[in-house]
Amino acid sequence: MPAETVFTHRLATADDLPALEVLMALSIRELIGRYLGAAGVQASFEIMGVDTTLIADTTYFVIEGEGRIVGCGGWSRRATLFGGDHTAGRDTRLLDPRTEPARVRAMYTHPSFARRGIGRLVLSLCESAARAEDFRSLELVATVAGEPLYAACGFTVTERLDVPTSIGLTVPCARMRKELT
Repeated sequence: MPAETVFTHRLATADDLPALEVLMALSIRELIGRYLGAAGVQASFEIMGVDTTLIADTTYFVIEGEGRIVGCGGWSRRATLFGGDHTAGRDTRLLDPRTEPARVRAMYTHPSFARRGIGRLVLSLCESAARAEDFRSLELVATVAGEPLYAACGFTVTERLDVPTSIGLTVPCARMRKELT
């Protein structure tokens, strides 16, 4: 029996951006593609991707295994709920941890490492970090590929969204929330 991969984590840096962009593209194409097909994948690229604010705020994690980045994700104390640097409607306002949920953002797993605990690891890191800054809840926007993980980790759907894109397609998503205890 082969040895189990040991995953480590650290905060992302600007030097990780090229590898993160490749990882995100693979994850969107293969994992979301299983649900949405080619047109849905193309539309998804418009609303997903690298958000360098998370890296600058030191709230974005990379997960490493077998000598490379195999997953990533983070959380935010800012109002933007989803999207990359290129996404319209970003809001960098700081959230009030007493009354607003922290955001879980930009979680991606390399398809070869899916269903091996990377998503759960990222969520646990996000929960711990948000709790340490006195947030009482978390909120995220889940893709159809990610929603089962978030539900299994205690998030509940608060709203179904069809996110419009410039190519005339919408991307089905779910706004989800979890109370921190």
